[in-house]
Amino acid sequence: MSTDQLSRTFAALADPTRRDLVARLTLGDATLGELAGSYEMSLQAVSKHLTVLERAGLITRGQAGARRPVHLEAAMLEPLTDWLERYRRQAEQRFQRLDAVLAELAADEAYPDTARRNPEEEQ
Repeated sequence: MSTDQLSRTFAALADPTRRDLVARLTLGDATLGELAGSYEMSLQAVSKHLTVLERAGLITRGQAGARRPVHLEAAMLEPLTDWLERYRRQAEQRFQRLDAVLAELAADEAYPDTARRNPEEEQ
């Protein structure tokens, strides 16, 4: 996923209504009217939110006769998830290293007689 696409995806998901629309579409396709029924806003306002999601590639609008179902393009979430997971793993590794250092310091304080000694002092 290009940085530009990643930025569009994050921008589209920055709004709580759009995140909620994505969550709703994980349950299945729905029409604009079906989606708008869940919100206290006009059809036009919901349609504008869908347009932002569509420009980010997160949804597509189909044509099934007179019905125009909105479909979640779940594959577009995978690169976003991969990007987040990479940084989550890096943060987790930093925390594990910090935990090891803190455990070592705590052990040194709890058992000062077993703490490492300078070999030059023993001579």
